Amino acid sequence: MTILRTGPTERSGRRLSDGGFAVLLVLPGLALFAAIVLYPLVASLVTGFFKQDLRFPGREFVGLSNFADVLDRDFWPTLDHTLVFTVGTTVAAFSIGFALALALNAGLRAAGFMRGLFLFPWVIPGVVTSFLWMWIFNANYGLLNGALIKLGFLGEPITWLGEPGTAMLAVIVTKTWASFPWMMVMMLAALQTVPRELYEAAAVDGAGMLRRFLSITWPGVRPIALLALLLEFIWNFQHFDTIYVLTGGGPANSTQTFAVAVYQNAFQGFDLGRASALGGLWMLLLLLLVGGYLYLSQREDRT
Repeated sequence: MTILRTGPTERSGRRLSDGGFAVLLVLPGLALFAAIVLYPLVASLVTGFFKQDLRFPGREFVGLSNFADVLDRDFWPTLDHTLVFTVGTTVAAFSIGFALALALNAGLRAAGFMRGLFLFPWVIPGVVTSFLWMWIFNANYGLLNGALIKLGFLGEPITWLGEPGTAMLAVIVTKTWASFPWMMVMMLAALQTVPRELYEAAAVDGAGMLRRFLSITWPGVRPIALLALLLEFIWNFQHFDTIYVLTGGGPANSTQTFAVAVYQNAFQGFDLGRASALGGLWMLLLLLLVGGYLYLSQREDRT
C-alpha cells in the first residue's frame, strides 16, 4: 500500500535561531578573550590594592596606598614624559608622512618605487630599528656625530642618549623614522579618494596651490587624517621597545614613559603592587583615548 504525504515532514527537536547560532560562533572568541585579556587585566588591577613583592610569596592588602604613592611620586613626571614623546612622535610622523603622500600623489616619476622605498623603515622590527639608531647616536663612533663634526657644525661629540636635553629628542627621531611610512600610506590612500575634477575646476577658476589645498585637499582627507592621528597617538602613548632599548628610561628618568615605568617597577624593582597601580592609572588614560577614537569613528560613519 502506498502512503501519500500531504505536507512537509516535521523534524524532531527545535531549530536553532539565528541569534543562538551567532552566539555559538562568538563563544570561542569570547572564551579566548576572557582567558588571554580579561582575566590578566582584572588580576592586574586587583594586584594594585595589595603589597606584593615578585621575589617572595604572598601579599598584603593595602587598599589605595599604592595608587596614592604613585600619584604622589611617579605619575605626573611620567605623564609629562609620555605626553612629550607621544605628541612629538605623532606630529612629526604625520607631518612627514602627509608631505610625502602629497608628493607621491602629485604624479612624480618612479612614484611606485619611491613608495616601496619609503615603506622600508616600517617593515623593520622595532628592536632592530632601535639598535640601528643607537649606533647612529653613539657618542664615540656614531654616524651623526661624525657627519656633524666633518661638516663643521660640531667641535666635539655630543652624548645624544646620555644627556636629558637630547635623549628625548633622539627617541622621538627614532620612533618618527619607524612611524612615518604608515602615515604616508594612510594619507596617500585618502588623497586618492579626492576627485580630480575638483582640482581641475578650481584651476580653471584661478585658485592657487594653497587655496586648492585648504578648500579641496584638506576637507577631503580630514576624516582619515583625524582617525590616523588618534590611532598613532594611542599607539605611541603605550610604546615601549624603542625607549627601553635606546635609553631604558634614562638618563635621570628623562625618557621614562608609562610603559617603561611599569616594566621597571615590576621586573627591576620587583614591586608588583606599585606597578599594577601605575598600570591601572595608565589604562584609564588609554580608555579615554579609545573612547575618543570610537566617537570619531561612529561620527564619520554617520556622515
